Amino acid sequence: MMTLPILAQAAAESGAMGTLDMVLFFVAVIGVIAFGIWQGNKETKGAAESGGAAGYFLAGRGLTWWLVGFSLIAANISTEQFVGMSGQAADWLGMAIASYEWMAAITLVVVAFVFLPKLLRCGIYTIPEFLEYRFGVLSRTVMAISTLIILVGVPTASVIYSGAKVVSVFFAGHSVLGMDLGSITVGCWIIGLSAALYVFVGGLKACAWTDLIWGAALIVGGAVVMWMALGAMKDANPQDLITTKVANSTATVQDLEKAGGWERFILLNHGKDGEAIALEGENMAGGKLHMIRPKTDPAIPWTALILGLWIPNFFYWGLNQYIVQRTLGSKSLAEGQKGIIFAAALKLIIPFIVVIPGILCFNLYSKDLRVEAVKKNAVTLVEMQKDSAMVYPFTENFALTNADKAREVLAHNVKLAGVELEVPADATPLDMLKANTEVLAAAAAVEVKQGTKLIGYDYDAAFPMLLRKLMKPGITWFVLAAIFGAVVSSLASMLNSAATIATIDIFQKLKPHSSQSTLVGMGKFFTVLFVLISCLIAPDLGNPGFGGIFTFIQEFQGFISPGVLMVFLFGFLVPRAPRFLGWLGILVNVLLYGYLYLFQSGIPFLNRMAICFGVVFVVMMGITLVKPLAQPVVMPTTDLIALESSKSAKIWGIGVVIATLILYAVFW
Repeated sequence: MMTLPILAQAAAESGAMGTLDMVLFFVAVIGVIAFGIWQGNKETKGAAESGGAAGYFLAGRGLTWWLVGFSLIAANISTEQFVGMSGQAADWLGMAIASYEWMAAITLVVVAFVFLPKLLRCGIYTIPEFLEYRFGVLSRTVMAISTLIILVGVPTASVIYSGAKVVSVFFAGHSVLGMDLGSITVGCWIIGLSAALYVFVGGLKACAWTDLIWGAALIVGGAVVMWMALGAMKDANPQDLITTKVANSTATVQDLEKAGGWERFILLNHGKDGEAIALEGENMAGGKLHMIRPKTDPAIPWTALILGLWIPNFFYWGLNQYIVQRTLGSKSLAEGQKGIIFAAALKLIIPFIVVIPGILCFNLYSKDLRVEAVKKNAVTLVEMQKDSAMVYPFTENFALTNADKAREVLAHNVKLAGVELEVPADATPLDMLKANTEVLAAAAAVEVKQGTKLIGYDYDAAFPMLLRKLMKPGITWFVLAAIFGAVVSSLASMLNSAATIATIDIFQKLKPHSSQSTLVGMGKFFTVLFVLISCLIAPDLGNPGFGGIFTFIQEFQGFISPGVLMVFLFGFLVPRAPRFLGWLGILVNVLLYGYLYLFQSGIPFLNRMAICFGVVFVVMMGITLVKPLAQPVVMPTTDLIALESSKSAKIWGIGVVIATLILYAVFW
């Protein structure tokens, strides 16, 4: 069982979660979940189409644009962003991580007018179902199984863990029925079961109505946190703040003394133009306020903006079941398009309530993030000192703040790797990092296992730290309820989509004559099964070896996203592509990405995605040119919903694209 002693202790000391806050929090959460269940039950009673599988899995195909829009945002924005993305921003990435949000806005516009019409026209329940119509049963089965494995094991478990990490801090020292509410493990089970409850009872309709409330609340709650963080920045001691400026910033204490909160934020995080430096992360002009990172950046190199970052974006927003399921339940194509464009507009403001607070947290509370890292490292260092047979990676910040420990770790690694290496007494942290990287490579060559990475700061604790430091009695309940709702909304969406795939793409294919009630019953069974699996996995994701929760999620999506995206592009645009290319494209991507992940880990994961995307394209195009289908595939057309496109959505979509380009120009 994993706990967060520093955060828990500090939360208890702060007293931010008073009795009134706790009561209001539970009333709000229980009230919204009950409202969702009521709406779900009300909507699924009546017509056979609404009361059967379509009612449970697709909300009776009756979602209006505002439900679709808020539901997309609530399903997407969770502690994956509030913990993971905010943590990456606090680290070296800064505003560059906002590309996931702002590029998503443009992606959504394309999805609304290219992907959605083709998907809705078929009247499908699931994304894998489309593959059967275009490529055959095997392609559908391969995608369904691979999607389930990734969905349940990675984002679902990750959302549970990161949500528990945030929420449990505020309940440290409190217990119910002998359960420690400050425990990560207990928090995981509370979050998992809360989401499963209303998905089990009300299906997608319950998700959509609760998403309406949670989606609005999380935006307001995030804005409150940013406003309070800027207020704290204005009041902070300039002598403390100056130690957190980026290495190429020219800010002085005198500059900070004369500046307000926002001006201090700019001074500390904007580097001197044209002056490049070589420290870990801060290896380009602009500091943390530039969108462009060098091509060697392990997370978002500038090369990824050309292709690599578009791959997970188009996969996620256009082909990811737990997101697309909302649009598949649209009342009409026009309603779905308007809902998607509404969500795209909301995406433009997310970096201001997620990314900027992460950067602010490092400026304000870097010492606290350091203390949290010390606690995490302590367990690993004790393990190493007991003659561990593993080698240990560490970050440059670890070497910078623990020079003696870094040398000790390096000596341990050198001994196990069997190499001759002598580190000079005046070696810089970067020198030690480079030396350790070489030693780790040598250790891997002789099959020595790698242990947990030692860190200088626990960046994943950035947003929880802001909450703990800034929240006051009387408002804590609202912000915490909004974040809890964001977690539960995303989790509920994932559980509902995983249950839909397992029921429609797997169970129904095995039992094709199953009744509507049987399908709904199986959907409920799979909901319970998947939440149990995810809750068992989730507590172990706090291991620093994962490199941060956001990176962990994005990394493992690479096993399927490039191949699936290319297969669907061929399905949409190349009607004579052979049917077997559906499963072959997915399989080639899994094998190639697995090879790159295991043996070419030095390549940034977004560049690995781009490589896989290119290779799968070459394979599929080559086979299509050599052996095209004699007759193009004709896809089925449904009469369940109106398929007329929305003219107003097109106008607003153009506006969203222009606004996105302006934001990139400002932070370029």
